[in-house]
Amino acid sequence: MPVYGLIGRTLSHSWSVPIHQALGCREYRLIELEPDELEDFLLKEDIGGLNVTIPYKRDVMSFCAELADSARHVGSVNTIVPTHDGLCGHNTDLYGLQYALRRAGISLSGRKVLILGSGGASLAARAAADCEGAESIVVISRSGPDNYNTLSHHLDTDIVINATPVGMYPHIGDLLVDPGFFPKCSGVVDMIYNPLRTAFLMRAEALGIPCTDGLPMLVAQAASAEDLFTGQKNMCDRIEPILEKLRQKMENIVLIGMPGCGKTTIGKKLAELTGRPLIDIDSEIIKAAGHSIEDIFEREGETEFRRLEQEQTALAGRQIGHIIVTGGGVVKTSENYTSLHQNGRIYHLERNTALLEREGRPLSLSGNLEAMYQERRPLYEHFRDVAIQNNRTPSETADMIWRDFLEHKDTGH
Repeated sequence: MPVYGLIGRTLSHSWSVPIHQALGCREYRLIELEPDELEDFLLKEDIGGLNVTIPYKRDVMSFCAELADSARHVGSVNTIVPTHDGLCGHNTDLYGLQYALRRAGISLSGRKVLILGSGGASLAARAAADCEGAESIVVISRSGPDNYNTLSHHLDTDIVINATPVGMYPHIGDLLVDPGFFPKCSGVVDMIYNPLRTAFLMRAEALGIPCTDGLPMLVAQAASAEDLFTGQKNMCDRIEPILEKLRQKMENIVLIGMPGCGKTTIGKKLAELTGRPLIDIDSEIIKAAGHSIEDIFEREGETEFRRLEQEQTALAGRQIGHIIVTGGGVVKTSENYTSLHQNGRIYHLERNTALLEREGRPLSLSGNLEAMYQERRPLYEHFRDVAIQNNRTPSETADMIWRDFLEHKDTGH
């Protein structure tokens, strides 16, 4: 049986299998190879179609009898198909990046494009900028004339593309360059897709700059590769449906709101409805501290509680495909927004303060809930993507959130 799959050295975090299987290639699998295994594997006669990732995109070129124009243009190979004369190397990353740019409404034509990084991903970014008619292309590396200490020489940059792994899981939150550093910046691309929104993209969002993550590129390049595997030209019609399902599968549903507004109850209903794992951040704080929230407040005060809350929120926000229930004051720590937003759609549960539960909630028992709500309302509004009035049964509210989540269509960031 012909072999289809992705070859690379470390592939545990790859999403290629579900994407290619959704495109119809049920035999597709992950194939981890050490450098000394590469040659013997590529000499096999049962190759049906392969994708190639780090660190072999250049290494495989010497085993290809032929290189397609895309591979020559990029300078690396990410797709291999057999021909009568041997293996033919292609590069569908170029198409994938062009697709992501068009989808986000980012034009490189006549623009100054600044590419962060000089590694393998940078090659595809350079090729795309060239194909799309960029006026100038600057590649920033750690050393050389254009480096991170000379960014001030490029304040006229129009488009910034991150082709480095900075900000990628598990190093979530790292920011290599602030898009706001470039006054003319009109487009931001991050080739990373885990997390869905890197710190780089969230900064672009805050500035109102059109931007895109790397997931559209990932799905589009896979569809183009499947066209090469099958010899057909119809896979690209499936990009958007697969992208939508994949993003929904990855994205968390996050509940915020006042203490006692029903987050825990509705979170449990959502977990039952969706089959998704539930993370209750207050419960995680109790596990980490070894005693109750009331005891934490009594023994160590609110400052220590907020530190523990920030720590557990950061851990929860790294997950994908979960229901995340937060404490009422999670919005008081600005860093928690990044943790929750990077992989999540945030729902603010609103409920009349007179109906809020107080039992077991130290700040609710000791203060004026209406005054607390007025203080926190701007913070909830900043954090939330959607406001939900919790004036129905828990099951009805959970169903309403799930319907909104499924109906939400991502069109970029």
